[in-house]
Amino acid sequence: MGAVDLGGAKKSTGGQAWKRPRVAIRIDMTPMVDIAFLLLIFFMVTTVFRLPTAMEMVLPPDTEAPQNVKVFEEKLLTFLVINNDSLAYQIGNGGPKPLAWSELKNTLQERYDRYGDSVTVVARVHPKARYSALVNLVDEFNLVGTTRFSIDHYTTWEDSLLRSAGFQTAGPAGLPEPDAGTFSEEEEQL
Repeated sequence: MGAVDLGGAKKSTGGQAWKRPRVAIRIDMTPMVDIAFLLLIFFMVTTVFRLPTAMEMVLPPDTEAPQNVKVFEEKLLTFLVINNDSLAYQIGNGGPKPLAWSELKNTLQERYDRYGDSVTVVARVHPKARYSALVNLVDEFNLVGTTRFSIDHYTTWEDSLLRSAGFQTAGPAGLPEPDAGTFSEEEEQL
């Protein structure tokens, strides 16, 4: 609250005219400080902080011996993200087919409706693709309810497979060669 202090009248000495007394004003800052702290507390409580951008992934334990798991060809669904962030999918050992990002959820849902939770999903992302493409792919997996999926290396094998199917790829420069024991003899002859 404000207060006015008039003080006493000054007496004139000598022949000078009487001057008006100076008015001293005192402003009480307590209510303004209270409001400032209330506003500060209000904005601290109501502010939404940026959500963390890291993805939580549960990785399998490291084992010395590789485990061989039999997978039925019709239950294997592979998604390939190419270096220009376009998407292709492959069922089993069939040829890759183009897929729009908007159709990704429907394709996943169709396979889950048909085979249930026994679908094996593999994602292979080109090293020059944007990180957001991988994040979008994993987000779509989560929306459909995919609990198990694998993120595998994108190698020259996938690149040549995509090129033979008519996709525009950057070529094998800088891509890792596939492991010798990964493919069967029949696939190596192709």
